[in-house]
Amino acid sequence: MANKTDAVPEDIQKLGFEEAMKELERIVRDLESGQVKLDEAVKAYERGAALRKHCEAKLADARMKVEKITGAGKGVEAFDPEK
Repeated sequence: MANKTDAVPEDIQKLGFEEAMKELERIVRDLESGQVKLDEAVKAYERGAALRKHCEAKLADARMKVEKITGAGKGVEAFDPEK
């Protein structure tokens, strides 16, 4: 069972891959600058972790779709865009 801390916030779930990556890149730049207060840095890190998880899920989903497309006709289930 998923832990509540493992859940990706709803506002992040609504983001496309590119939007999530841009926000994650901004968070990384801000944290690397060292100009963020500790409490803000912790919150930013938590959001960054959720964004990373969301991006990884989006990439895994895209990879599965590509594998279905390229595997069609080789005894592998054909791609169904409704899935």
